[in-house]
Formats: sequence, structure tokens, C-alpha cells
Amino acid sequence: MIGVYVCHCGINIASTVDVKAVAEYASTLPGVTIARDYQYMCSDPGQELIKKDIKEYGLKRVVVASCSPRMHEITFRGVVEDAGLNPYCFEMANLREHCSWVHMDREKATEKAKDLVRSAVAKALLLAPLERREVGVTPSALVIGGGVAGLEAALDIADAGFRTYLVEREPTLGGHAAQIGRLFPTMDDASCLVVPKMMAVREHPNIEVMTDSEVVEVEGYIGNFEITVLRHPRYVDLERCTACGKCTEVCPVEVPDEFNRNLGMRKAIYLPFSAAIPPTYRIDPENCLHFKGESCSACVDVCGEDAIRLDESEEKIKLDIGTIVLATGYEPFDARLKPEFGYGKYENVVTGLDLERMLAKDGPTGGKVLVKGKEPEKIAFIQCVGSRDKQVGNEYCSRVCCMYTAKQARILREMYPDAVVKVFFMDVRAFGKGYEEFWEETQRSGVLYVRGNPSEIYRKGDRVVVRGEDTLLGEPYEEEFDLVVLATGLVPRADTREFGNLLKVSRSADGFYLEAHPKLRPVDTATDGVYLAGCCQGPKDITDTISQANGTAVKACIPLFIGKVAIEPTTSMIDSLICSGCRVCEGICAYGALKFDPEAGVMTVNEVLCKGCGSCASACPSSAISMKHFMDKQIFAQIEAIVS
Repeated sequence: MIGVYVCHCGINIASTVDVKAVAEYASTLPGVTIARDYQYMCSDPGQELIKKDIKEYGLKRVVVASCSPRMHEITFRGVVEDAGLNPYCFEMANLREHCSWVHMDREKATEKAKDLVRSAVAKALLLAPLERREVGVTPSALVIGGGVAGLEAALDIADAGFRTYLVEREPTLGGHAAQIGRLFPTMDDASCLVVPKMMAVREHPNIEVMTDSEVVEVEGYIGNFEITVLRHPRYVDLERCTACGKCTEVCPVEVPDEFNRNLGMRKAIYLPFSAAIPPTYRIDPENCLHFKGESCSACVDVCGEDAIRLDESEEKIKLDIGTIVLATGYEPFDARLKPEFGYGKYENVVTGLDLERMLAKDGPTGGKVLVKGKEPEKIAFIQCVGSRDKQVGNEYCSRVCCMYTAKQARILREMYPDAVVKVFFMDVRAFGKGYEEFWEETQRSGVLYVRGNPSEIYRKGDRVVVRGEDTLLGEPYEEEFDLVVLATGLVPRADTREFGNLLKVSRSADGFYLEAHPKLRPVDTATDGVYLAGCCQGPKDITDTISQANGTAVKACIPLFIGKVAIEPTTSMIDSLICSGCRVCEGICAYGALKFDPEAGVMTVNEVLCKGCGSCASACPSSAISMKHFMDKQIFAQIEAIVS
């Protein structure tokens, strides 16, 4: 007794497929009691239609032919469960992505849609009810990344009353936001946002901050993760150090300061920046003479608090965690990958983040923008450097470049009112609240916008020449400038793939971490209990980053509040009578769910860890492994229905 429901999906399916004909055909299939078509099956009326038919006709199985299961399978499982059926007595046929969107011929598309429905019905006849299991949840959370997203998520979770561990691999909290001077569109001081949040995190009784640390091992499952954190030595006692600065004064080593984009110098023992949290110095072992085998002990000798710990070593810390928030952020695009612009070759060419540090009062130039010791008279900004660029593999928009360029251009107009400031752009994307007005005000301040990105920059005396085409006038141009600022975009961190593999989190085509669903589950990942916040999921401004972090914190708290979680029952199972104990599947399983039982000589499955990916079943040489809800007989029935 099967009910089949064919969705029009507006015009997404109905424009290519004769939906009514498919529904009429479905009513003739073996086991089908009722077949209907409806404009939007996922709508409330569509869902109520299914519930009504289940009760009226006594349906035992339900098939919905609509969009991708990734979009609404959970929705329809909930519908049949509400009507009293086991949620795994539901099957879905994808008529949108697999049929209507990939075909132009209506007649052939309709015939294919009938085949897909027939296949789904054949599987539905063999579906078996499955029962979800529940496991307890450790009431604590791990937030990985101490930028704006991580700070906000950690505070929200801690405010909810749960123990929160914030792990940051850098020596201080703040992330890239700590390098920014002012915020668009309000032009507020960025430190007024970042520093209070850093202080609040540090002082919160429910938060343990672990800087100079990184997650190196993740085991377990939602509610019961076992995390190994490697804490690198700081070589300075956090409790004893008073940040007096005497150690820096006597340190003989100077190296480029990475916080200031290598535009200034720092010592081998240093405070990352004036408002750093924790507010203590640290030793850079790669540049410290002591760790290079020399006999320097200047910092030890001058420290009156006995805070230097040159014998400190790495420490591994084990944490029991319920849920994980991934907020590892981004990296600015390396402008050297666009050699035609001369970054790293010409002193006159800098990036937007370089300019932020120049403009900062605590920056390497004390808030002044100087080119070879002089204030610039002509300044150019080039947008979309490393974004919307197929040549470098970044086809996406980084979303912040247009607006931070407008902000910086306005600041420079205020600082140097007699200077000429030009922005070369493809088009301006001012999408946020107040952004369009901010951009218009920037133009009114005297900033000139020229449509058409430059193709080349070359040196001419003490200046550089920007060469390109004005695409509005259809004319080429060459113009000299004292300073060129490249509006570089946002790219995934270099360790995104490696760290994603550690947490079993997939990446999208752009290299950022992939959410479970772009609309319905925008902060979840395919790994239960792991959630995304901030720019690790894709480029966004601070407003959207904080908004997403708030939402992520709520999602991460739900299992902690409930105290238990349901485990998906679509897992693998092993026939011990067939299993030869070859252990091939053990090495293939990415989730560590398969273990060898030496006494029985066969493999066993931890159903809590298993994600039902099917890798083990495909690799088993004796066909001892099968997948619940995707049994061989079910799959073969689908194939036979299609080819018959």
C-alpha cells in the first residue's frame, strides 16, 4: 500500500516533465494505492495531503518524486513520522536535478521521470522500518578559532551555561579583525568591537582559552567527542609575566613583524600587539638565539618576575566534548600570484590589509601612509584581486573588498584632501545595510571610480604606471600613481583540506568548508555535532560573521541542552557467517567505525560512529557487509525496474 506524490516544483519540474502523466502512470504500478501530483509537495498543504492519505488509505510506504533528497528528504521523513509511519518507510525520487534540469525534450524527460518513479516504487516495496538509537551528551563545547566568529560563538555557548574550550593556534585571540583599524559603514574603531570581546572571553568563568594550541586528533561522535589538543610552549609564564617589556628591550634579535604584515620589525621575544589576549610575551623559538644553540640569556637575566621558561615543552591535553564549532577563518589572497601587478616587487604596491596596518595608530608607520618617505599625491585602488578570477581558480566574490576599498579611499581623502584617489573596478557590490549609501558618500567625498580593471603595473621612476582599459569609454589608459592598493580577496586557509579530513568535514568547489544544506542547514556539516561559523564556510563581512556565529552557537547548544542525541540508523551491518576477517574494510573506513574482533575472527561495526557512507560494503571481497536502507536486494530491485 504505497502512496506516490509527484511535485511540480513550480516550473522547475513541470516545465520539462508532464507531471500529471507521471502521476497517472505511477497509479498503475504494483503496490501503489494512490498517486497524486501537487504544485509544491514541500509546502504545508502538500505535507498535509500526504498525512491525510496515510490515515485515510492506510498507506504503509510513501514515495515523493520531487527535488534532491539533500533538499527535503528530512522534511518528508518528518511528515510520514507525524502520520504514524516509520520515517524509513519513505523513499524519494529526484525528478528535478536528475531529470527536468538536465533535459530539454519534454517527451523524453517525461519517460525518464516515469522510470525514476518506477525505480523508487520498486525499492519502497522492500523498505524495512529502522529504529533510531539515542546516546548521552557531554555538556561541553569546543570552539576552534579565536577570531570574531570564534569569540562570539564561545561567549554565546558559555552564557548558556556550558563549559567551553576555545582553541587558537596563534599566540593571541582576535584573528584578522585585530589587524583592522575602522569598520564600514559606521567607521567605528574596530578595536572597540574586538578587544571587549577578547576580554569577555578571557574573563568568562565557563571559557578556557588555549592559545598557541591546535587540535591534532578527533575521535568519537556527536555528544561524545574525544579531542586531543597540542599546546605549544610559549616559554613565558602566563601567570608571572607582567608585560613590562624589559625583555624586548634587551633582546638582540629583530625579525619582520607578521602582525604588521612584515612592514615593521619585532624582537624574538615579543607581545603580538598592544591589546593582545593573553597580555603576555612569548618567545619565537625559530628566531631566538637560545634555541639556535647560542648562549643568549638576555631576557632571563633582565626579567625580575622570573617568568621566562626556556625549558618549557609541548603538552598534549585530552578533552571530552559534546559539540564542536569550527571557526578557523580565512587567509588574505597572496597578491604575488598576480605578478602583473608587481606586489612584492614594487614598494609602491601594497594590499588592502597592508594599508590597514599603515593606517593603524599602533601600526608600523604610526598611522601615516608614506611612500619612500613622502605622502602620496596620487593613489589607485584595484578591486577584485584574487576574486572573481578564473585564472587563479577563485570564481567567487569575496564580498568585503568593494566596501573596505570604499572605506580606505575615504580615509585617505580625509588624510590627504589634495590627493587624487581613484578606484578601478569591474562593478561594485554594496549588498549590506547602509552599504550603498556608504559607497555613494565615498564618491561624493571626491573618490573617482573608473570601470575596468587594470591589466598591468610597471615602474616609472619613483612612481608606478597602471595600464588598462576604461570599459565605459572603450579607451585604453596609462596613468602614473605614487601608491597602488590591491583589494585582495579572501581564500581558504592553507590547512583547510588537512583539518577538514581530521574533522570529517567536506569542502565545496571554492575550497571553503561545505555546509550540510545551503538554505535549510547553513551552519551544520555532514558530520553530526560539528558546526561552521565565519569565513571558514565562505567569505563574509563582520556583521554576517557575528550573525552566523550566533546561529551556530544556538545549534551547538541544542544537543547540550537536550542531553541526548539520536543516531542515524542507516549504518552498515556485517554478516558474521560470511565475514572472513580480512580487515580490508577497517583501513577504508574514514570514521573508525569498524573494528576487528580477535576472538570471533570477524569485523564489528560501531553503529554510533558509522555514517553509512558505504565504502566498506563496496570494498568487502566476500560481500559480507551491507547497508541498512540500501540493501543489495533493494538496489537490485531499483536497477531491474529501470532496465525492464
